[in-house]
Amino acid sequence: MSAKDQKKTAKVNQSWGGRFSEQTDAFVEAFTASVEFDQRMYRQDIAGSRAHARMLNKVAVLSDDDLSAILKGLDQVEQEIEAGEFEWSVSREDVHMNIEARLTAIIGDAGKRLHTGRSRNDQVATDIRLYLREQIEHVINEAKRLQQGLLGLAEKEADTIMPGFTHLQVAQPVTFGHHMLAWFEMVARDVSRYEDCRERMNMCPLGAAALAGTSYPIDREFSAKELGFTGPMANSLDAVSDRDFAIEFCAASAMLMTHLSRMSEELVIWSSAQFNFIDLPDRFCTGSSIMPQKKNPDVPELVRGKTGRVNGNLISLLTLMKSQPLAYNKDNQEDKEPLFDTLDTVRGSLRAFADMIPAIECKHANMYAAAKQGFSTATDLADYLVRKGLPFRDAHEVVGSAVAVALEKELDLSDLSLDELQGFSAMIAEDVFDVLTLEGSVASRNHIGGTAPEQVRKAVIEAGKRI
Repeated sequence: MSAKDQKKTAKVNQSWGGRFSEQTDAFVEAFTASVEFDQRMYRQDIAGSRAHARMLNKVAVLSDDDLSAILKGLDQVEQEIEAGEFEWSVSREDVHMNIEARLTAIIGDAGKRLHTGRSRNDQVATDIRLYLREQIEHVINEAKRLQQGLLGLAEKEADTIMPGFTHLQVAQPVTFGHHMLAWFEMVARDVSRYEDCRERMNMCPLGAAALAGTSYPIDREFSAKELGFTGPMANSLDAVSDRDFAIEFCAASAMLMTHLSRMSEELVIWSSAQFNFIDLPDRFCTGSSIMPQKKNPDVPELVRGKTGRVNGNLISLLTLMKSQPLAYNKDNQEDKEPLFDTLDTVRGSLRAFADMIPAIECKHANMYAAAKQGFSTATDLADYLVRKGLPFRDAHEVVGSAVAVALEKELDLSDLSLDELQGFSAMIAEDVFDVLTLEGSVASRNHIGGTAPEQVRKAVIEAGKRI
């Protein structure tokens, strides 16, 4: 059989098979297909096709009858997908060709005219931006729900004293509410990064076609407006080939997950028997198959673990793009799985935290007792001496000597007598015990950003206005 005859009989992909003389190997067909994971973008693909069809009609490339048939056909395709009646085929490679093939089967040749003036290159770039734009909104909403939970807990525990740590050593007393506000600020910056990412990515690649644009008299401003984009991307090569917006999303997600991981670490530590500061709700924990007494903080541990997964996805995308020449390359098919996995992981982690944080119960007595250990008010004594006129470096030395004696006697600074304290400095008077109490220590940090209960309550109100 001649090559010409072989070409006639070969069953090749109708979207690009005209140049080919033999059928794609079954393994290669499956290996190169993306439909198993990109079909989640079906709504965005259909929305892009509607906008493209309306634009082609506006510039008189597509007739009114064809437009009407295409829009009705796309409605039917969407209904079939949502009803679970759509048959996805690996042989059609991706979400785009699956939808186009079904559309053509429903309405005939009008379906074939839909692809006029576009390529799968600008089509997929548009779909991903539409999909990610929508998903960022969901991520931000979950993050803000977590922020609300943090604010509620901060207000509830504004007076709750706990040890503040540096190097995981007791440093100074703080309030639990103040600690929750620190977590709030971390998430607030994460939200702002997602908002920045969404704004930068909201440009429309549609009309860039394969790489150079198209010879048809298209109206890219119209297409962009139809799809809610700020405007069309300025360069056709850039529009189809870069995935920096996906990388930026994954970078913002890696930062968010790092924050959630740090929170998780503290929740794991605080809920341990050694600290026993908090109680996590049973519904966010599991038991042991062999040790009946165990209550494991599985949700924080799992979120802590998933952070590595999201970090890995970021590295995957950076590595994917690092050596690609312009314009589109098949490598970019590998952008979706790490992106989608990051989205799913972040949304799940945020949901778990937003549900769990408001239900945390503080063990106030244990926190208070721990704050009295480790001489957490030593800095307050130094500040007291400075206010009396002693240079800080000298005050630091005086307090260090007092701590050494208290250690030897196995006492807290507040347990030393006035006579004992005055032995270290004649400047010390009866009022020193006001600053050596935990309540006095936290109350004295009464400024913007400080741990004083009054400031915590004010910060909760101001933070609430920012959500």
